[in-house]
Amino acid sequence: MVKFKQITAALLFSAMGLYSCINSNGSKTAPVVADEEVLSEEEAAIAKNNYINYCGGCHGRELQTFINRNWQHGSSRENLFEGIKHGYPNQGMPAFASTLSDKEIIQLVTYIRQGIKNQENNGAGQEQNSGKVYQSDELSFRLDTVVTGLNIVWGMAFLPNGDMLLTEKSGKLYRFTQNKQLQQIEGAPEVLDQGQGGMLDVELHPAFAQNNVIYLSYSAVKRDGGTTLSTTAVMRARLEGNALKDQKVIFEGQPWERTRHHYGSRLEFGPDGFLYVTMGDRGGTKTNPQNLGVSAGKVHRIKEDGSIPADNPFVNQRDALPSIFTYGNRNPQGMALNPDTKEIWINEHGPKGGDEINIIQKGHNYGWAIVTHGIDYNGSIISDLKQKEGVTDPVKIWTPSIAPSGTAFVTGNRYKGWQGDALVGSLSFRFLSRVKVDGNKVTGEERLLQDIGRVRDVKMSPDGYIYISVEKVGVLRLVPVN
Repeated sequence: MVKFKQITAALLFSAMGLYSCINSNGSKTAPVVADEEVLSEEEAAIAKNNYINYCGGCHGRELQTFINRNWQHGSSRENLFEGIKHGYPNQGMPAFASTLSDKEIIQLVTYIRQGIKNQENNGAGQEQNSGKVYQSDELSFRLDTVVTGLNIVWGMAFLPNGDMLLTEKSGKLYRFTQNKQLQQIEGAPEVLDQGQGGMLDVELHPAFAQNNVIYLSYSAVKRDGGTTLSTTAVMRARLEGNALKDQKVIFEGQPWERTRHHYGSRLEFGPDGFLYVTMGDRGGTKTNPQNLGVSAGKVHRIKEDGSIPADNPFVNQRDALPSIFTYGNRNPQGMALNPDTKEIWINEHGPKGGDEINIIQKGHNYGWAIVTHGIDYNGSIISDLKQKEGVTDPVKIWTPSIAPSGTAFVTGNRYKGWQGDALVGSLSFRFLSRVKVDGNKVTGEERLLQDIGRVRDVKMSPDGYIYISVEKVGVLRLVPVN
């Protein structure tokens, strides 16, 4: 069957000048045609439209995630054709065989490969920001480059002495010192750096100045015979110099899965002193988010040591996990405490359309996947319902999806007119969203830093400056200009 699929793909590529030799043992040699197929203007327009519609939400509308990519399934024309047509469900890659014709897939492959080549030739991911002044509705600001040399800074935290902790998705934890030294911290947990997994968020204990305790969320890995499983986990540890001590795993999502996507995961201490943990649905759209017996597709609330608060909503409910605080969540990758209302806000990735901002409330159901404002990536319908009794509505919806990530509320007096607003990073459209907030309502949105890059995290520093991490660019600081 595999050999038949390989030959079929080879014949299709051969018909457009994109073919490989198939050896007698079924293996493929390098393509015999050196140059990429040239698309006509009409074909290129169709391929671009299909890419934006079906691929851009996850991979960036300008092919950003393909640059310098570690191709798990290979990067040849045949590899891409097979991946697009048949998908990789465990990695969150749907099959498009019923959505796109073989000809359209071949055109899409050519568009992607040519786009990667153009991006690399143009130095993609090396945006120059220094000296440029940006204008918002209320103020002008510039960007200062603070940290470079890391690929994907997933999470940031500020130490009392002004140093920064940075998580790198590949699995490392760093300290960035006041004298601009990047130092690796030993003792971080092993992670599964595949798909959307890796080293994720970092959070300080509220009494860090006294106890030096930090928390890390990450995609934990377990090997069961020949199968590699993973889940979202949280480790508590004491930071001693540039090493972690007394490491303890205080949260481990159940069950472990073969999938490599929708881990979440953000960490935030609430005003009640408890640690809130977001966990994505791990790809179990129809099975996990509405099932109180599994961890996926939920926001969890635990004590600082991982034990369960006695007033958690399902703590006494049979067949429900006691750590669950909310359910029906898809893949929350942003979470922040609103300092004015003392409520925790999260943003969630929708499917194709229907990204959300939700204010989490004890025991509430946020609807995934019985209610959604989006459709599946391949165009199929997930649910016809946008509202339902017993489901809490979002306070903001993005359609088309912006792929929201880290978020922070603006505090202090440095950013006149922004106070109390939420800043949300966009991975797909590559901007910083300023979501205008009045109490518990969203009143508008301003999109800043268009095409800056995939904004992965946003943080307010103790000295009142806004920091953003941009994939393949670094950590940047927004500095108001008088």
